[in-house]
Amino acid sequence: MEIQVKIFSYNTPEYHKALNLRNRVLRKPLGLTFTPEELKKDEEDIHFGLFDDETIVACLILTRTENRRMKMRQVAVDDNQQGKGLGKTLSLAAEKYARQLGFGVMFCNARKTAVPFYQALGYHTVGDEFTEVNIPHYMMEKALV
Repeated sequence: MEIQVKIFSYNTPEYHKALNLRNRVLRKPLGLTFTPEELKKDEEDIHFGLFDDETIVACLILTRTENRRMKMRQVAVDDNQQGKGLGKTLSLAAEKYARQLGFGVMFCNARKTAVPFYQALGYHTVGDEFTEVNIPHYMMEKALV
């Protein structure tokens, strides 16, 4: 398996593969679909994917915010590829990219079930549990310096 990190733009073939993966892994199990408003947010964002040849196996999105803070969102790893370190590989690549752009903090709204994954990457929870897409989440962040 030759895994490659790719950064791609909105509305490209890679974007549509990532959107399909996000929908399959993050939304469908919750009985949800993306709204046009949610997808509109993707236009200005930075899209990352891990590809095995032409097949996407993991993806995430970076959103620039204020005060040198970058938000990581929509992290998805193909169900049959989980537990192989692909999420870690992609997250670390995204952190490196954000650091090169001068961002000092990476943060995300992590599903409660994903908190141990982010803690293993050096993130810590900020604040109390909250509900997003009908399931418990925590804000988590990590200094990139």
